[in-house]
Amino acid sequence: MNKPVSISISSMPDIANRELPEEKGTLDWVGMSDVHQPLKVKDGNEMKEVQAKVQVYVNLADPNAKGIHMSRLYLLLDEHSNTRPLTASGLRMLLGSVLESHHDLSTNAFVEFSFDHFVRRKALLSENSGWSSYPVSVKGTLINGEIALELSIEVQYSSTCPCSAALARQLIQSQFQKDFGPSGQIDKEDVQAWLGLEESIVATPHSQRSTAKVMVSLGEEVGDLPITDLINRVEDVLKTPVQSAVKREDEQEFARLNGENLMFVEDAGRRIKNSLDKQSRFDDFWVRIEHHESLHAHDAVGVFTKGVENGYLPIP
Repeated sequence: MNKPVSISISSMPDIANRELPEEKGTLDWVGMSDVHQPLKVKDGNEMKEVQAKVQVYVNLADPNAKGIHMSRLYLLLDEHSNTRPLTASGLRMLLGSVLESHHDLSTNAFVEFSFDHFVRRKALLSENSGWSSYPVSVKGTLINGEIALELSIEVQYSSTCPCSAALARQLIQSQFQKDFGPSGQIDKEDVQAWLGLEESIVATPHSQRSTAKVMVSLGEEVGDLPITDLINRVEDVLKTPVQSAVKREDEQEFARLNGENLMFVEDAGRRIKNSLDKQSRFDDFWVRIEHHESLHAHDAVGVFTKGVENGYLPIP
């Protein structure tokens, strides 16, 4: 069996370092996407293990260079994930390392981690609990010496239409009038029994699973990642997040919460906006709310930002 030929690393060709003879030019971003990477995430004071998909890029600022060094990006990403948890401060460090690895070719850097974030949730009333999953992305950019960090989450909740609820109440009132008529005095027990009949409650309002997509710009003082805290803030103001473990008493409580929190998409948007406006840790925010209508074949959508100068644009 022939032995492999031994070649020194210094003598191996490095095509990326060669100058281009023609078609010179710069590129905004070059790098890798869909890199599968297990890592730990510092979620507030809690450490969690996730399976992330990562994008990592630098710009090609040297018009004479043939290309960047992909292996450097991968090895830096792998080293970072193996030696420290993902935090806001750690991501700032990683961006600096990525840019330093291409100091002769690049001036900007970009890294994004996307993963499913699991939180153990108690049932509304019963003693059960289950896992809730939230899509999360953490993105960092280093452009012209300025670092910007963004945290994005998605929260699913139930929205019950206020208009549909009013129309349903009107039909129930009409059915009540039809069944009892102008009989004067009505026995309390008869009314209570009537309310428990399926044929008495002739209409119910429509509700639908809805999604709040929230992106926040993290301030310079933020060290860890407030993932669960941001999720909780959104769910706390909406009041009707979707559930995991559900028994009959939990389903009844969920029905009560929906009845107490009738929401058009505008109502849900104002609730979230007012809550995020109070958070000093978030320099800016962009939110898209989607009510996946059960009445219509289209969705109801709301989009808004904090409205700061040179901040996020309210683009859907």
